[in-house]
Amino acid sequence: ATCEQKATDFESRQQLRAEELEAITKAIEIISSGAVKGSAEKHLPTLAQTSVSLVQLRSSAARQQQVAEFLHTRAEQLNSRVLSALAVRVSADPFAKVKKMIKDLIVKLMEQANKEADHKAYCDTELATNKQTREIKQSEVEELSASIEKKAAESAQLAEELKELSDDMSQLRKEQAEATAMRQKEKATNTVTMADAKAAQVAVQRATKVLKEFYARASGDASLLQGGGRLDAEMAQATQEPYTGMQSEHGGIVGFLEVILSDFARLEAETSSAEDAAATAYEKFMDESTEDIAVKTTATKHKTSKREQTEAAIASEKKELDLTQQELDAALAYYDKLKPECVDHGLSYEERVRMREEEIQSLKEALEILNQQDLA
Repeated sequence: ATCEQKATDFESRQQLRAEELEAITKAIEIISSGAVKGSAEKHLPTLAQTSVSLVQLRSSAARQQQVAEFLHTRAEQLNSRVLSALAVRVSADPFAKVKKMIKDLIVKLMEQANKEADHKAYCDTELATNKQTREIKQSEVEELSASIEKKAAESAQLAEELKELSDDMSQLRKEQAEATAMRQKEKATNTVTMADAKAAQVAVQRATKVLKEFYARASGDASLLQGGGRLDAEMAQATQEPYTGMQSEHGGIVGFLEVILSDFARLEAETSSAEDAAATAYEKFMDESTEDIAVKTTATKHKTSKREQTEAAIASEKKELDLTQQELDAALAYYDKLKPECVDHGLSYEERVRMREEEIQSLKEALEILNQQDLA
């Protein structure tokens, strides 16, 4: 809305200036008319030799007043301060000063043209530099923002991976502790079992030995008894066969003890084998889990270091982003400052130059007409 208003105001000023020139030209035509020029040619030579009569003074004053009224009317129509001031000067000043006012106006317009050319060069330089600065800083802001966003995502991913590693290592340590407790309990049980099996084997062996010795003696005593005399006869009468112990059952008892001995030996062997297998499995698990923990610990160190570096880079880039954003804001503020005097004109510089040149040319033509009148 401001730009449109300024454009409208500028166009109004240009139209006003064109109408001013038209009014000045028409005033020159009135002055150059026969009523003024003819009277000057007819009467002024005489007046140059004699004093001016009251009637002639009134006639010149009337014509001068006519021009002043015309200019005043045009000034009101165009709302032109220049024409209004010129009308006052025409009505109050001598006719000869009209040419000087036109010359002064031409000089003023040329000075404006030179000033605007200098200003145009200044604006072109400042706008080009400012545009380049704004584009560079805007690009840097976008690149830094994207980089910070990317690094923030990387940091978040690293944090998640570090948490997973920490959870995994905690679980592995927990499983190691549970496996160690189970292994200690299992080892203690197996140790007791093997010790009991060994003790039992020793006891069964001793018992078997006792029985075998007894039955061996019993068999020998029976032979001696069968070789005796009367005593043997008497004993034979008491029993059909000599007593040699539980000869019919001793094989079953000894055999039973041998089975028991075998069972205890097998228990010891199986327990020992199970203990060795459990110990091997435990050691393998501990070695593998310890190695896994070591790998995860190393990964944790690397990821922690990388995350710290990433966070440091984010902090550094945020500071750089703040400074770059300040520079961009300053460039934008300067551009807003330049716009009223370098951008918001409505008409282009080339159009303004062309219109001003036409104004100057029109004034030069008007001045030429007055010069021709002087020659006439």
